[in-house]
Amino acid sequence: MVFETNSGKETKKLGEILARELVKIKTEKTALVLAFSGELGAGKTTFVQGLAKGLGIKEKIKSPTFLIVKNYKLKTKNHKLFIHIDAYRLKKPKDILSLGWREMSGDQKNIIVIEWAKHIAKILPAHHIDISFKHISENKRKIEFRLES
Repeated sequence: MVFETNSGKETKKLGEILARELVKIKTEKTALVLAFSGELGAGKTTFVQGLAKGLGIKEKIKSPTFLIVKNYKLKTKNHKLFIHIDAYRLKKPKDILSLGWREMSGDQKNIIVIEWAKHIAKILPAHHIDISFKHISENKRKIEFRLES
């Protein structure tokens, strides 16, 4: 599925809309994982801000570039944590393991968003959602959703 947005506001709104659908999903064995790809400034963090808003998170969302992982509590029926990961600084996929990856990804009550997911692609669960972001012009973005299984 492919969408085009014409502003940061539209990109956030698309994230909010997706969040409303994500809360309905109940996975059986693993967390619900969204793997983001796209160059710097393509709209990944802006989209995450919309997702968080749609999930009812009131805190200001910033990319956890230096923290790498940031958790937010959820009050939805099927999910308890929204986990925002920025894998940009990870040198090897196994670097995420020391941050509790197995526990995070093994809990079906978690929604995990990974910016720069290509850095840990080898350890992503088989079932996840790939979301790619591309600059079309200064404000226009192409956002593509693909279910991996």
